[in-house]
Amino acid sequence: MNERIKNKLALLPDQPGCYLMKDKNGTIIYVGKAKVLKNRVRSYFSGSHDTKTERLVSEIEDFEYIVTESNIEALLLEINLIHKNDPKYNIMLKDDKSYPFIKITNEDYPRLLITRKVSKDKALYFGPYPDVGAANETKRLLDRLFPLRKCRVLPKEVCLYYHMGQCLAPCVFDIPKSTYTEMVAEIKSFLNGGHPVIQEEIQRKMNEAAENMEFEKAAEYRDQIKAIETVMTRQKMTNADLVDRDVFGYAVDKGWMCVQVFFIRQGKLIERDVSIFPFYNEEEEDFLTFIGQFYQENEHFIPREVLIPDNIDVASVEAMLSTKVLQPQRGEKKKLVRLAGKNATVALQEKFDLIVRKQERTIGAVEKLGNAMNIPTPVRIEAFDNSNIMGTNPVSAMVVFIDGRPDKKEYRKYKIKTVKGPDDYASMREVIYRRYSRVLKENLPFPDLIVIDGGKGQIDAAKEVLDNQLGLDIPIAGLAKNDKHKTSELLFGPNLDIVPLERNSQEFFLLQRIQDEVHRFAITFHRQLRSKNSFASRLDDIEGLGPKRKKELLKQFKSLKNITAASIEELNASGLPKNVAKNVYDHLHQETSDLKDEPQ
Repeated sequence: MNERIKNKLALLPDQPGCYLMKDKNGTIIYVGKAKVLKNRVRSYFSGSHDTKTERLVSEIEDFEYIVTESNIEALLLEINLIHKNDPKYNIMLKDDKSYPFIKITNEDYPRLLITRKVSKDKALYFGPYPDVGAANETKRLLDRLFPLRKCRVLPKEVCLYYHMGQCLAPCVFDIPKSTYTEMVAEIKSFLNGGHPVIQEEIQRKMNEAAENMEFEKAAEYRDQIKAIETVMTRQKMTNADLVDRDVFGYAVDKGWMCVQVFFIRQGKLIERDVSIFPFYNEEEEDFLTFIGQFYQENEHFIPREVLIPDNIDVASVEAMLSTKVLQPQRGEKKKLVRLAGKNATVALQEKFDLIVRKQERTIGAVEKLGNAMNIPTPVRIEAFDNSNIMGTNPVSAMVVFIDGRPDKKEYRKYKIKTVKGPDDYASMREVIYRRYSRVLKENLPFPDLIVIDGGKGQIDAAKEVLDNQLGLDIPIAGLAKNDKHKTSELLFGPNLDIVPLERNSQEFFLLQRIQDEVHRFAITFHRQLRSKNSFASRLDDIEGLGPKRKKELLKQFKSLKNITAASIEELNASGLPKNVAKNVYDHLHQETSDLKDEPQ
């Protein structure tokens, strides 16, 4: 605990509010709420904690707080602050869950679509379907039963869907709008539980077709009935009142929480959602935070009812949601809440070992690596690798691992600008200077460890730039490879000594993943650049074809193969003057002829 934190702890008020924990870069890493700020915030810096909470506390260098009028205000503020700042230690719906809906568009000739975005466009939406496979299966069934328009823009002639009986072809035929109104009403009825009536009507048509010896038509009706049965029987009936509701249950163990949500639509359990995450507050408080975030991410499908366990504050949930919130005490609804909780317990028990293993591979490996190198835990690792073939198209690449996991949005590519020929040391100096002068200039987060895919020469080149040109003190390590091009040794320290690591340890496996990833990223970039330059060189020295026309050619034809296959007339039609089009054609076809004549 530093002096700044000690002073602030003494000034904390005896009121409800939110607190924001910050790391050494001033980045908000955790947002919490408290009924009494003084008690809650002080608790982080006193007493013993589990491993994950100790890790959070070890990164706290400062904190802020916001006083609120009530606990409910603190809850609502906490959810907004989490959404705004995306703190890495908070409960977050990291996979950005959004569920598919079946949509009937509001058009003269409506279409049936699958969408994950609900807009105020007067269209009809049905769902959500947490399983996109179920949504697609239902849509395929509806496409067979109801021939709505399929094309986004009406074509000038009938398409395949018309011949398949899945579209009435309003592009060609004059179809009364009342026909579409009736179909939309039938789809609404079907999706709202009216499928038995439609199934009976199809059964009648099948019998009629069979009596008229129209066996192919009868077989199609039979297949439609089977499809309805397949889709609808997968949805377990849970209630007869057809009310849309979400049922929440949760379980906790070893500092982890599992929340299960049952989605009940039109009285049927269509799917469930499972979320497992670490929590740092009281379990009831973090469960409330989860619900708030869940509906903030998916606010478009708040159902008519939400069922929650007995120990949760109903008023807090109602303050977040504009719907009925119930804590059932008996009957079918009580069984559903209990079942959700039971499933959460089972899921947590089944997955806990996997979670622990993943933690060992990532955060655990990072902590052990820091211990082995005798440096603070390298939460953020930036790794570099160069790539060139005989000095051509030299490039470098940087990958970033945070908490032992790749953060691909932070990856960077570099074209080497100042180095001529194959000089890995000079290339490394250029890239390290470009990267960390920018970090300084733009106040970006510094890495806790820099890893160079190379030996002593590359490491010395990087250290020279950091020490002498930029004045930065960042730990730098090198990854040497054996004669089979596999990770062999970690070099670190003033004399670049070998850091002893067990070959079957998680920290060693982490270094292998980092080295493989930065090498892959650099090689991929180099190949892309070489391919691009190869394309450009094939079109070099053609009279009348400058950079602008080259770019336009590629845009029009997409590839050199397509340009070579084009006629002079097609090249001319793409925008090239006729004489330039002939020059391009002659040049590429002469080149092709020369290649054919070369001895193999």
